Amino acid sequence: MTAPGRKRSMKDTQQPASSATATGQASGRFTDEERAALKERSQELKTAARRGPRAGQADGESTLLAKLAEMPEPDRALGERLHAIIKASAPVLSPTTWYGMPAYAKDGKVVCFFQSAQKFKTRYAMLGFSDKANLDDGAMWPVYFALTELTAADEDRIGALVKKAVT
Repeated sequence: MTAPGRKRSMKDTQQPASSATATGQASGRFTDEERAALKERSQELKTAARRGPRAGQADGESTLLAKLAEMPEPDRALGERLHAIIKASAPVLSPTTWYGMPAYAKDGKVVCFFQSAQKFKTRYAMLGFSDKANLDDGAMWPVYFALTELTAADEDRIGALVKKAVT
């Protein structure tokens, strides 16, 4: 409380760090995983700026493959399989990383990406498409797909989605 007639300073209204919710996340703040992803994105932008416009597809692919190699199984196997499907279905896409996730870009804009289950401690991995993907279908369409395994039918569907995304 403040004394009568005394103005409250910002210092008086600050909450202690121990006011976190049961999930370990303070209200209105980023989780540890989200902060790590933001740091990775910042590093990706710095690296891209250092490489300049001459950075080739090989640089992006080696970085993407390194991210896949860091993943635990079964996400690593899913990511490697997706990489092969996406490269075969849309060779126009350039491998890159985006917030520390394997991603594929067209003209420098991310079209799709793979998020491992471990990244944000979710129960399944995801294949996501950005707003740059040409997947529009009426007034509503899916842009994230949960992945637990890949069947031949799933691989065909993903290949078709990726092809449509870049048309």
